[in-house]
Amino acid sequence: MRPYVLAESNWKTIKEQKTEVAVLTWGATEAHNYHLPYATDNYQIEAIAAEAAKKAWNAGAKVLVLPNIPFGVNTGQADVDLCINLYPTTQLAILNDIVEVLNRQGIHKLLLLNGHGGNNFKALLREVGARYPKMLLITTNFFQAVDRKQYFEEAGDHADEMETSLMLHLIPDLVLPLEEAGNGEEKKSRLTAIKEGWAWSERKWHMVSADTGIGNPKKASEEKGKKFFEAVTRQVANLLLDMDKIENIDRYGN
Repeated sequence: MRPYVLAESNWKTIKEQKTEVAVLTWGATEAHNYHLPYATDNYQIEAIAAEAAKKAWNAGAKVLVLPNIPFGVNTGQADVDLCINLYPTTQLAILNDIVEVLNRQGIHKLLLLNGHGGNNFKALLREVGARYPKMLLITTNFFQAVDRKQYFEEAGDHADEMETSLMLHLIPDLVLPLEEAGNGEEKKSRLTAIKEGWAWSERKWHMVSADTGIGNPKKASEEKGKKFFEAVTRQVANLLLDMDKIENIDRYGN
């Protein structure tokens, strides 16, 4: 049993264990090119959260990882078989209920650790935070925790070199041989403002990618995945340590 993972804990342990920081991971269930499993985002974010919590726990933080939410916003993949979608309004309802429980039980710090690019929690945390002003609510995307360019050669953001390398490190048995993967070629928007990055529109997956990937995975390796995993989990662990130490009413200063 890992005492920092709620799913593995029991009432005997939990009732005697003080939790200062809760971690909620949120992934997705969606196609990841031809070679990665549908639950790639969930496998990745659960492993990252557990390892980061372990590092923080061993350094003295009272942290607890909640069970992962395995479905995310997949409105852009509506035409891709069995990409399971939750609307943001559904996410808001789920998140509100979880925060209500934490707030009622005196756990006033939550890290919402995101594992899926289609999830965007800032607006949701604004609304939930207004309802529970005692809560410190923080969100981050694991894939933005460190500079990816230091670890990977190919750019991308879905079933790419990064995600493939992570899965080769974490669960290689679920990764098909890379020669079976598509190249992850992406068709770009014809709108200048979107190409320049100062305007946004949701990508419609069937229009932009033939294999559901964005980014070439062929240069992925287990070694790259291991180095990236260690760097990300150290970064997230440091955030958890900071959250553990800080007083919510005194979290701003010069």
